[in-house]
Amino acid sequence: MPDDNSPLIRTDIPHSARIWNYWMGGKDYYEVDRLAGDAAIEIDPDITTMAVQSRQFLIRAVRHLAGEQGIRQFLDIGTGLPTMQNTHEVAQTVAPECKIVYVDNDPLVLTHAQALLTSTTPNGTTTYIDADYHDPEQIIEDARKILNFDEPIGVMFMGVLGHAKTYDDLLRIVRTVMDSVPSGSFLVMWDSTDDNPAHVAMCENYTGTGGTPYLPRPQAQIEAVFDGLEMVEPGFVSITQWRPAHAEVGEVRPINAYGAVARKS
Repeated sequence: MPDDNSPLIRTDIPHSARIWNYWMGGKDYYEVDRLAGDAAIEIDPDITTMAVQSRQFLIRAVRHLAGEQGIRQFLDIGTGLPTMQNTHEVAQTVAPECKIVYVDNDPLVLTHAQALLTSTTPNGTTTYIDADYHDPEQIIEDARKILNFDEPIGVMFMGVLGHAKTYDDLLRIVRTVMDSVPSGSFLVMWDSTDDNPAHVAMCENYTGTGGTPYLPRPQAQIEAVFDGLEMVEPGFVSITQWRPAHAEVGEVRPINAYGAVARKS
């Protein structure tokens, strides 16, 4: 039987990580999440495109950092549920010695951590920190036990900062983490914007279900997260337009999800 310290998994309230898993074609969700996910699609049909394209952006960004920038350490904050081509799989395919630290505070993600760790390569490391990104100091303290903070680190916030309690909190979280990593480190970040009224309405409806609120923000606010960093070409763009595969050129269209990859000098 589970002990008193076992994480509580709520199956009566939808959860964004599980809904995202549903939209991406995963299997780790409950009926309440499917219902909330389908209701969201009714309001914003493009949300499934955003889910799929966000993973494509992650794949391209991690390949770029591991393959072209020589990054061998990744701190993926707010990772969500594992689906396919996760950060460690992409990075370790390029360089098997890569170390990846995932951070999340969702109980269901925690229950999947052991399965995730079995994918560690013989030369690399894949591990998980149970922490809330509103406490970046704790994340840094725990990550230092695994990653070398004297060497560059790829810091990732992939579509999760809309859950920040305030915009000031959002900036504090990212800047606290980026201040802790050395020169040559990178920030990979995207979030949804408030350009699309249907998406804004979808997020408001989700809040009404009892799920943790998610707030899409103006493009300018998201771009400001990269202030003081050197953006990699093509800069701050819709994630579909960040170095799309040659086969996609001419077929991609912007969506209301914007981000960038940027280097700390």
